Amino acid sequence: MSNPIKVIKNRSDIGAGTRGSDLGVDALEIAAINQGSDYFNLFPYFDVKTHNETIYDKVRNSFAKRIGHVAEQCQRVCDAVHLVHKQGFFPLVLSGDHSSALGTISGIKRSFPDKRLGVIWIDAHADLHSPYTSPSGNIHGMPLAAAIGDDNLDCKINNVSTYTFDNWEAMKNMGIAGPKVLPQDIIYFGVRQTEPPEDQQREQYGIRNFMVAEVRHRGINECVHEALEILNECDLIYISFDVDSMDCDMISYGTGTPVPKGFDQYEVIDIISGIIKSDKVACIEFVEINPLLDLRGNSMAATAFEVLEGITSPLLGVLN
Repeated sequence: MSNPIKVIKNRSDIGAGTRGSDLGVDALEIAAINQGSDYFNLFPYFDVKTHNETIYDKVRNSFAKRIGHVAEQCQRVCDAVHLVHKQGFFPLVLSGDHSSALGTISGIKRSFPDKRLGVIWIDAHADLHSPYTSPSGNIHGMPLAAAIGDDNLDCKINNVSTYTFDNWEAMKNMGIAGPKVLPQDIIYFGVRQTEPPEDQQREQYGIRNFMVAEVRHRGINECVHEALEILNECDLIYISFDVDSMDCDMISYGTGTPVPKGFDQYEVIDIISGIIKSDKVACIEFVEINPLLDLRGNSMAATAFEVLEGITSPLLGVLN
């Protein structure tokens, strides 16, 4: 196959607390144009229908905002990822907010129900909340909790409605029934802003977090090697890259929840490229570019596009 990659464009931001990440895909394309690149003409693509108009609806559920529409959007992403796999392509997903990751993970498991899936989560945040524990109710902080099927009721602070319960259960059973990922098969890179319920989950399951300082001290190759050793029993790997894993002071504040002291783009390229070399990667996703919050023009998207270009060559090397 001459072009084994198919780009999935998911311009949805209804799972976030701040509007604007729905423009992230277009900001990436503008960055490519500004850099004189024809990247987005090289690969076929699939546009996912969105529910962004629902931002005008009054939020009636503060513990899982717009959960019905987020669940539907995740199902659309799930269907898109499964379709792209079925067509024989590698899905490269470009999304708005990070709630989409549940749809992506569910789509991979729907395509490969008998394969054990590992997750490389490059992010400043753990995203392990559930509607029962979330202080904000923003579902982009919940995709991994849904993926592992754990509500963390020991840390419960919210009483959810029947409507929320039903939609959350549907999200946990998307693609195939039951958990999609074992908690011990999640690896974090760069997580540095968490809350007690998430810390409890990470400690309970022993989820490994390669913090920025450790990666720089030990070296990227050594940390990537250890991560792949942890995921040795996994047949497939999904890589999720949230741009807030990068240092907001050094790169840009063009993301919904910026956190300082993160990676630079070259470190992210090397981490992703190292994981790709395992020949187990089944899907890669980029999320949370928000050009409305960028104080430096289109800097975040330009940097994310640099990462995208940087990891494409090693990806094509494995796929071809």
